[in-house]
Amino acid sequence: MTVAGVLLAAGAGTRFVSSNHKLLAELGGRAVIVHAIESLVAAGLDEVLVVTGAADVSALLPAGVVSIANPDWEQGQATSLQAAVVHCRDAGHSAIVVGLGDQPFIEPSTWRRLGELDEPIAVATYEGVRGNPVRLDASVWDLLPTEGDHGARALLASRPDLVTPVACEGRADDIDTTEDLDKWN
Repeated sequence: MTVAGVLLAAGAGTRFVSSNHKLLAELGGRAVIVHAIESLVAAGLDEVLVVTGAADVSALLPAGVVSIANPDWEQGQATSLQAAVVHCRDAGHSAIVVGLGDQPFIEPSTWRRLGELDEPIAVATYEGVRGNPVRLDASVWDLLPTEGDHGARALLASRPDLVTPVACEGRADDIDTTEDLDKWN
């Protein structure tokens, strides 16, 4: 069984009003996405993927991290998730653990813990509140949306019988606005 870690990082980040894309904005002296990538790489999953689109983050990807360009990123997050699923099917992975590039506070232990599970869907929870990342077994990939600006959220809502909540350490805060960034800098 092999598990890929996936960062969805293709969106435009339109709520972040700045000359920089939110993923490229500095947080503690490094780009927001660098924090997310480093955490995912440190988790030691079998492959690390970053789905890209609006922002060019290629110069920030360490060796071994696979960049998947999503030419349809403007059509919503579901297209980015599908791009990752296509790659992972072709690579023979049995599961993916999916998170967002604008969530710099996810701990490596969270990625690792979800990757080690054998559940159809496992979702990280923080103090009882669902967040990211989410583990998706290959058996549920065909149930994922193919269009729209949502990832696995609709699947989690429609099939609660498949979902296992997993208590995790860290924070699922994301950087959507300059105010979000200012709070952490």
